Amino acid sequence: MQEKLAQLQALFRDMEQALIAYSGGVDSTLVAKIAFDVLGDRALAITAVSPSLLPEELEDAKIQAAQIGIAHQAIQTHEMDNPNYTANPVNRCYFCKSELHDTLKPIAQQMGYPYIVDGVNADDLRDYRPGIQAAKERGVRSPLAEVGVTKAEVRQISQHLGLPWWDKPAQPCLSSRFPYGEEITVAKLQRVGRAEMYLRKLGLQNLRVRSEGDTARIELPPEKIKEFVLTTDLQTLVAAFQEFGFVYVTLDLEGYRSGKLNQVLPQVTNSV
Repeated sequence: MQEKLAQLQALFRDMEQALIAYSGGVDSTLVAKIAFDVLGDRALAITAVSPSLLPEELEDAKIQAAQIGIAHQAIQTHEMDNPNYTANPVNRCYFCKSELHDTLKPIAQQMGYPYIVDGVNADDLRDYRPGIQAAKERGVRSPLAEVGVTKAEVRQISQHLGLPWWDKPAQPCLSSRFPYGEEITVAKLQRVGRAEMYLRKLGLQNLRVRSEGDTARIELPPEKIKEFVLTTDLQTLVAAFQEFGFVYVTLDLEGYRSGKLNQVLPQVTNSV
């Protein structure tokens, strides 16, 4: 772990200046922390704001950036204006990351940042992440992946550096809650976001509300399912979800598994 941390620090020293595509997740936050520790005011974190980002996640990003000390900006991206994105094809993330980095690149050039970096880690390369290709085409660098830092190591290094959010649950964009081929709309994103925040206010973590048509499918850690059924006022929950816009509410008996909607795809890996 110490060796990989030293490699990451050396990587940023060689860059001299860097703009971080910063979502507020544990990966990009670690990248922002190391970049700031090495580069100080020559590092800038930028968060893309769109309907697929929960407002609570933006607030977390702001708080974390302030605690790190890194300069932080929020910008609007407009992937929802692209029918290639809203049609939700299997490579939807390609169009999202294309929009992100096509927005960041002129900012970096105008402000004199020679490098844009993201929070892609080594484990991401073994998953289906078409957005990685979009970033690669635009010259974006992925320090964690370059050094071979896994997700578990991201959390270990974050804890070692004293970051209080080292165990923060993964929170990919809300568009990942829809099966491929189902059109994504702002209204659908909002109802999924409201449903997940409802569950989090009940004290639940590591969850997803998958949306398919008018049905919400709740995914919880398998060990939490029994307790959830026995202790939750299900009638009140269903009424709340219906108020958000769902008609049916179900519970996935397999439980939460990251990237579950990708199981319909052939196995694909990425490279940086």
